[in-house]
Amino acid sequence: QVQLGESGGGLVQAGGSLRLSCAASVRTFTFSNRILGWFRQAPGKEREFVARISWSGSATWYVDSVRGRFTISRDNAKNTMYLQMNGLKPEDTAVYYCAAARAYGLASNREYEYDYWGQGTQVTVSS
Repeated sequence: QVQLGESGGGLVQAGGSLRLSCAASVRTFTFSNRILGWFRQAPGKEREFVARISWSGSATWYVDSVRGRFTISRDNAKNTMYLQMNGLKPEDTAVYYCAAARAYGLASNREYEYDYWGQGTQVTVSS
């Protein structure tokens, strides 16, 4: 069964930066024909949409709270997706999950639109 794997989380001070990466556990799982997204879940809260990116990477969408600070990108040749997080705030503290939609499928900001998920990586921002 295909799983996604996140890396790059950690502890950072407010105002700092982190870059998260997401890759598939199976080499034959193709990223290039899937919409990819990032979600996060803060303690005591429901998981929320953060960002998503189109197949080619030409279109991106963000939740208002991260727009202008976070950048989602992808490298289809490497089957990898990234989330560059700058200007981190304590309220960004959460477990971050990467997700992939089905091949050639549509997906927006709803969890049920994504078929594959990672185990999550912890991001902690200290004040």
